[in-house]
Amino acid sequence: MSYDADLSFNYFGPTKVVFGEGSIRELPMEIDTLGQKAILVTDPGLLATGLVEEAQKLMGKTLAGTFSDVPQDSGMEVVDQGTAYAKSVAADVVVSLGGGSVIDTAKGMCILMKEGGSMRDYEGMQMLSRPQTPHIVIPTTAGTGSEVTSGSVILDREQGQKIINFEYFNTPRVAILDPKVTIGLPPHLTASTGMDAMTHAVESHLSLQRNPISDAAALHAIHLIVRYLPTAVEDGTNLVARGQMQIAALLAGWAFSNAMVGLVHAMAHSLGAVCGIPHGQANGILLPHVMAYNLEEAPELLASIAVAMGAAQHGDEPQAAGQAAVDATHELLGRIGLTQTLRDLQIDEARLKECAELSMSDGSIIYNPRMVMEPEEVLDVYMKAF
Repeated sequence: MSYDADLSFNYFGPTKVVFGEGSIRELPMEIDTLGQKAILVTDPGLLATGLVEEAQKLMGKTLAGTFSDVPQDSGMEVVDQGTAYAKSVAADVVVSLGGGSVIDTAKGMCILMKEGGSMRDYEGMQMLSRPQTPHIVIPTTAGTGSEVTSGSVILDREQGQKIINFEYFNTPRVAILDPKVTIGLPPHLTASTGMDAMTHAVESHLSLQRNPISDAAALHAIHLIVRYLPTAVEDGTNLVARGQMQIAALLAGWAFSNAMVGLVHAMAHSLGAVCGIPHGQANGILLPHVMAYNLEEAPELLASIAVAMGAAQHGDEPQAAGQAAVDATHELLGRIGLTQTLRDLQIDEARLKECAELSMSDGSIIYNPRMVMEPEEVLDVYMKAF
C-alpha cells in the first residue's frame, strides 16, 4: 500500500465517542453540556422495545418531546414534519435513538431547526457556514456509522431518488455506543447492517480519495467485522461481539466520511429508490461483484483488504490476493446467512436498467477506482448479482 509524493488531504472527525456497557446512562450529562431541552427522534418499531422509555426516563426534565414517525426509508417530508414538531416544543438539542434512517432524519432536522426552510433547500455538499443544532446519537444498529459522519441520505419521493447531503457543520457532537442497546436487533438485521459497515470500509479503502488515516480505520474495521459479525449474528446476546461491531461501524463511518464510497453505494442507493431494497441488504449482495469489477484497476488495494480479512498474506501476488478478497466476501455472506442474489429479493429484472441509469447520477460513483463510463457497465454488474 503506497501513496504518491503529492499526497494531500484533510481529515475531519470531531465527534465525542462514549463507549461501553451501560453508557446510555451518560445521556443526561451530555445533554446538559449542549443545551436545555432535547427532542428524542426514533421510529415506531423501537417504541415497543423499552429502549425509548429508558431514554425518556434518563432525559427527565430535559425531554421536550418525542418524534417517532420515522419510516425505514425516511423522506424529506418526514424531516420537515419532525422539524416543525421540534420547533413547537422549543427543543435546542436533538437526540436520535435508532438506525441509519432515524439518524439521518435527525441530521436533517438539525439543519432546519437552525437554518429554517425545507430539506430540499440543502441538497448538496458543504453549503452551511456555521455549526448546526447539537446532535447526540445512540445507534441501535452497527452498520451505518452515521453517528460520526457528516453525511445523510434522504429519499426525495417526488424525484424517486435518494439525495445525499454532506455538511461538516452538521456532524453529530456525541455518539453513545452501548452494546446492550443493540441486543434486540434480530439476526437478519444484524447481518445486513454489518455488511453496510463492511461496504463502507471496503469502498473507502478503494476510493480515489483515500488517505492514510481513513485506510487505517477502514482496514481495522474490516478485520473486526470478519472476526465478530458471524458471532453477533449467531449469538445476539454476546456483548463483546456487539460492542466490537459498534466500534467497527464507527471506524468505517470515520473512514468513508473522509474518503467517500463508490459504485456499490451508487447502485444500492438506486435499488433502494426504485425497488425499495433495504440499503444494507443491497450493499451486501452487490459488494463482491463490484470488488471483482474493480480488481483490474486496484489489485494492490484489494490485496490489502484480503490481508485484513485473513484471506491472504502480505507479499502475496496482488491479483490473486485481490480475488481472494472477493471470494472471502462471498464466504462471509454465506456465514451470516444473507442472500447473495437480487433474484431472491423478487426484483423485476426489467427495472435494473432504470437502476443502472440512475446510478450514473449518484455522487458516490465518481470516487470509484475504476471509472464508470456507461450505464451498460453498471447493468452488467447488476446482472452478475442477479
